[in-house]
Amino acid sequence: MPKILIVGGGYAGFYTAWKLEKWLRKGEAEVTVVDPLPYMTYQPFLPEVAAGSIEPRHAIVSLRRHLTRTNVVTAKVTKVDHATKTATITPEVGPEWTEEYDQIVMTAGAVSRTFPIPGVADEAIGLKTIEEAEAIRDKLLTNFQKAANLDAGPERDRLLTTVVVGGGFAGIEIFAELRSFATDLLKNYPNLTIDDTHFHLIEAMGRIMPEVALETSHWVLKNLAERQAIVHLDTQLQSAVGGKVELSTGESFESDLIIWTAGVMANPVVRNTDFPIEARGRISVQPDLRIVTEDGTVVPDAWACGDVAATPDLTGGGVGGFCVPNAQHAVRMGKQLAKNLTADLRGENTKDYRHDNLGAVAGLGIGIGVFQSGKFALKGFPAWMAHRGYHGMAMPSWERKIRVVTGWANNFVLGRDIASLDNVTRPRAAFEEFASRPKPAAPADEPAAAPAPEIGKVAGQPGPAYATPADGETKAEPVAAESKPAESKPAAKKAPARKPAAKKAPAEKAPAAE
Repeated sequence: MPKILIVGGGYAGFYTAWKLEKWLRKGEAEVTVVDPLPYMTYQPFLPEVAAGSIEPRHAIVSLRRHLTRTNVVTAKVTKVDHATKTATITPEVGPEWTEEYDQIVMTAGAVSRTFPIPGVADEAIGLKTIEEAEAIRDKLLTNFQKAANLDAGPERDRLLTTVVVGGGFAGIEIFAELRSFATDLLKNYPNLTIDDTHFHLIEAMGRIMPEVALETSHWVLKNLAERQAIVHLDTQLQSAVGGKVELSTGESFESDLIIWTAGVMANPVVRNTDFPIEARGRISVQPDLRIVTEDGTVVPDAWACGDVAATPDLTGGGVGGFCVPNAQHAVRMGKQLAKNLTADLRGENTKDYRHDNLGAVAGLGIGIGVFQSGKFALKGFPAWMAHRGYHGMAMPSWERKIRVVTGWANNFVLGRDIASLDNVTRPRAAFEEFASRPKPAAPADEPAAAPAPEIGKVAGQPGPAYATPADGETKAEPVAAESKPAESKPAAKKAPARKPAAKKAPAEKAPAAE
């Protein structure tokens, strides 16, 4: 039975495996998915997760629950040697091993791309995982709680200042969603006003959201300005050391929450393969999603799609002639790759991937959004409804769809949950604070001091710990340090410590204590 190895369980990898389960006959192939995470993250929902509009677990899809006929391995693929058709699998716990395969699908996705700006690696947080989105939400909530106890001043300003770097779709969505969330939070903090909160977005280009028309992007800028959210265009981040944000314009301010959305790059695992890599670090593929060399020669039994692949855009609309790395393409590529792989196993012809862009839609906070398809644009509430409608239906499986939509309905009636779980990053803190710990043992070269005798107990002898002497009796004096415990002298009028020898007991009677 042919073995198919899928490297990565994100959009493209999940949909490839999901559709292979549908189209492959029983026993036709054995499919294995390897990913460091046990779930697929629906990334368009990350801004809403950060803003408290979606429960974090509802924005992810369990691989094991939904890929019932696929071998799911929670580990990293650290090396691929296609010449020998082997991959090195490295789990978090336990030894690594070598996995053999007959066909391989590279769908490892993308990771945040940063620049060597001082302080960014230490102070900023990305927006590619569900953990990051949840951490942003808890950080904002916790900062409000701390700021509410402070008088106006630099420390309170720092806690209430949020900075987003990058003005693409992801950056604008998280920026606008957090501005909406913060405005809602003010209802619960009567000692804080909107003037106390500060939101800054930094974009190096002269415009935001290149996926939409210039007129639409101007509308977004105007809407954000009305909500007291500041956008810095033609501006670069120079430093973020210690949370102090320094801009190329000379402006500076301190922030306790810096979010980086200024670019992504192909997963670095591609560098540890023998596949051809193009200039931007992606795997080169032809339109039917087979991996190809620079001269166009097909690499047998090797496929790739999603953010990790440079896929030709046959519609002519892609930047540089390639498909834009987004969820819309990754999902459809995964489906097409599954069809082509199934056809290849059966000796049938494959089909090229072609997808006309359906448009771009973004949520900008409760009741606000934008939608762009060609020259047609929607703004405000209708676009927000289109955003939720599209992504609500695009979420894989009805089980996930129902969870997300019912969560929206709950929030509509009950409002967003503003409970912070920031301490989830330190789950043992409360336990450790009050836990009793054993006293450290005495050093081996120093003998432990002899314990003081307890009341009613002769040193070195067994006896009741809290007994008191009988009336008229005196307490026994401690035995000298040099004496052995077995030779301790008993007090007067008490039974001798040891049995007297036969017929000689009177001669050996112990003297009374002085």
